[in-house]
Amino acid sequence: VQDGQVIDYLAGGTITSNQVVAIGNVLGVALTNIASGKTGSVALSGVFTVPKVTAAVIAQGDALTWDASAAKFDDKAATPATGDITGAAAVAFEAGTSSMTTLKVRFTGVPGTLT
Repeated sequence: VQDGQVIDYLAGGTITSNQVVAIGNVLGVALTNIASGKTGSVALSGVFTVPKVTAAVIAQGDALTWDASAAKFDDKAATPATGDITGAAAVAFEAGTSSMTTLKVRFTGVPGTLT
């Protein structure tokens, strides 16, 4: 049918291109703007530059925490809250310092743990 790296996603709200999207326990990145109620393409794997919690210090290769309320990635030591996704869903492709606001992240297509 296809290679499975991109999924058609029905947006429950407006999504902008390059926005991180949680689909169940899997994280992806919108490849285009998607209007609410419309279907658009979301990449489930690949490397993308995405928002990072500024204070987080992240080592290259670390599993990351998707902070759903902040819509940013945090380090693996962060305490997850309801809606956050932890584990294998995303890995730091580069190291991140406390002054960085974005981070190159490898999206794996593997389900993480939804809190």
